[in-house]
Amino acid sequence: MKPNPLKQGVLTQNATGLGTVTRSMVHARAVELAVINGRSQHDLAQSDWQQAKRDLAGAPGPDPNEAILESAPESERWDPVAGTAGHKVPAAPGEDEDDEGRSDQERLTEAGIAEAALEQSSRASRAAATQDK
Repeated sequence: MKPNPLKQGVLTQNATGLGTVTRSMVHARAVELAVINGRSQHDLAQSDWQQAKRDLAGAPGPDPNEAILESAPESERWDPVAGTAGHKVPAAPGEDEDDEGRSDQERLTEAGIAEAALEQSSRASRAAATQDK
């Protein structure tokens, strides 16, 4: 059923009809909004007038989805699916990396350390053998 277009912009108070919205009604509501927002009744902003017109005439407000988006912190606005934590993608191996992700330099360093440890242990064994004789 379609709403009656003649009732658009009609207000009621305690189930008593107030009639059509007048400029003085909009002004009074704008003053209320200014006071609510911490300004004097003589310091009306354009947004107060627009909000008063929306409140009294039943004009559509901002899109609810857009209002939710605007209320979210800037860091969370880009998230297309809210609440997903995501996951870390493994880094692609470089040209000089092996299957374990070690570079040529790391492999050479590890081989040098292992060779030095072997050399050091063989020297220690030889020195211990010469002291035992």
